Amino acid sequence: MEEKLLELKAEAEKCKECELWKNRKKSVFGEGPSDAKVMLIGLGPGYWENEKGKPFVGAAGKLLDKLLSLAGLKREEVYITNVVKCYLPENKVTQEQVRICTSLYLDKQIELIKPKTILTLGNIATQYIFNKFNLALAPMSQIHGRIFFVSSLFTRIKIIPMYHPAAALRNPGLKDIVEKDWKNLKGRL
Repeated sequence: MEEKLLELKAEAEKCKECELWKNRKKSVFGEGPSDAKVMLIGLGPGYWENEKGKPFVGAAGKLLDKLLSLAGLKREEVYITNVVKCYLPENKVTQEQVRICTSLYLDKQIELIKPKTILTLGNIATQYIFNKFNLALAPMSQIHGRIFFVSSLFTRIKIIPMYHPAAALRNPGLKDIVEKDWKNLKGRL
């Protein structure tokens, strides 16, 4: 499994399937144990992630570390990835870019890691995962922090949509809601 993830990562580092590669300094494939029980999925790399090649290393990453702690988790025990693997200069992505990147990489990451819980961070990640698992989508304000169950061939997976940490940084009014959502996860994952 680890070897297959490394092969997939090497493919992502050379990928030119859409125009996002033109902004890429370093592909941000994902990070964490290949047997992680919890997977976090964000939208895509920001400036600092593009510089360092690791997910969630900027201001949103610092907040994410704090939020993980509120849930009783450590960064080292979860797998963190994104819908797209290349830098999004304006945090904008097309449906075609999402389709390409998820079919080439994210779907395979989920298949290889086999997480018991997927936390979607933000609207795009939530929309993608809800569509993939045929869940009825509602606005984030109605579904954040709720646990949805899906059954795959041999297992049951928890899908939990969460506000993206960057949303709490941009909108201080969300900070308490976001922290409460993460605190409520403690012992439930």
